[in-house]
Amino acid sequence: MTTDTVTDVFEEHRPVLTGVAYRMLGRIADAEDVVQEAWLRWSSASREDVREPRAFLVRITTRLAVDRLRQLQSRREAYVGPWLPEPLVTDFGPAVPDTAEQAVLADSVSVAVLVVLESLSPLERAVFVLREAFGFPYGEIATTLDRTEAAVRQLAGRARRHVEERKPRYDVDPAQRRDLTERFLAAAAGGDIEELLALLAPDVRLVGDSGGKSKAPLRIIESQDKVGRFLMAVAHVPPSGMEIRFLELNGGPALLVLSGGKPDSVFQIDIRDGVIQCVYVIRNPDKLVSLDVE
Repeated sequence: MTTDTVTDVFEEHRPVLTGVAYRMLGRIADAEDVVQEAWLRWSSASREDVREPRAFLVRITTRLAVDRLRQLQSRREAYVGPWLPEPLVTDFGPAVPDTAEQAVLADSVSVAVLVVLESLSPLERAVFVLREAFGFPYGEIATTLDRTEAAVRQLAGRARRHVEERKPRYDVDPAQRRDLTERFLAAAAGGDIEELLALLAPDVRLVGDSGGKSKAPLRIIESQDKVGRFLMAVAHVPPSGMEIRFLELNGGPALLVLSGGKPDSVFQIDIRDGVIQCVYVIRNPDKLVSLDVE
C-alpha cells in the first residue's frame, strides 16, 4: 500500500474504531488515545498478510482498549462520587441509514448501559461491545481476543445476562424524551415545583458526577420529593451568564448548561411509563471539554 492508501484505509474505519474504544472506556480522550495508538501500529506494520483491514484494525483497537481499561480500573475505584461516562455527541445520520441499527447503536452508547458495562470485566465488556453493538461474529471476536470461540460464547452469555439484569428498562422513544426534557426544563427554570414533581417517578434517582472538581451530590439522591427539591434549589441559583442548549448526547436529548459561554453542566433524563426515572448530571469539567462550543 502507498502512504495515501494506508491513511485512507484507516480513516475509512476510524468511526467504528472510535465507537468500539468509547464503548469500552467511556471517555473520549481515552478512546482517541487508543485509536491514535492503533494508527501508529497500523502505519508501521507489515500489511502484506492483512486481507481484511477492518478486522485487523478492530483487533488492534480492542486489545489496546482492554489494556487501557485494566489500567483505568484502579483510578475509577478512587473516583470521588458517582462515575458517569463522558458525554458523547451522537448524530448517526446518513452514516447509519437503517433505523433499527441506529436504535441498537444509540442504546449501546446510552448512559444507563455504559454505567452497567463498568461492572463487567474488561474481556466481558469487549465481547459485549463487539457482539451486541457491532454484531461481530463469535469467531472473529475469538481471534480478536485470542480466545476460543467456546470461551467467547461463554463470556458473551455471562455479559448479556449481567447487563439485562442490571440495565434499567427505560423507554427510548425520541419524541417522548424530547418532550419530557423540554417540560423538565420549563418546570425547573420556572420554579413550578408541582409540575416538576408530576414529571418525576416516585422512585426517581438523580446521579451527579463532579469527580470532586465542582459542586454536585456525592451520593445518589432518591425519591420524588428529594430529587425535586434538589433540582428546584439548583434552578434558583443559576450560573452567571447562563445559557441552555438542546443537543443529542449518548443517543438521546440532553441539556447543556453554559456559563459565560463555557460548558458548566449536562442534564439528561431516562423515562419509563411517561415519567422521569433517572436524572443524570455531569459537572466534572474534564468531561465537558469536548462540548466547548467556542
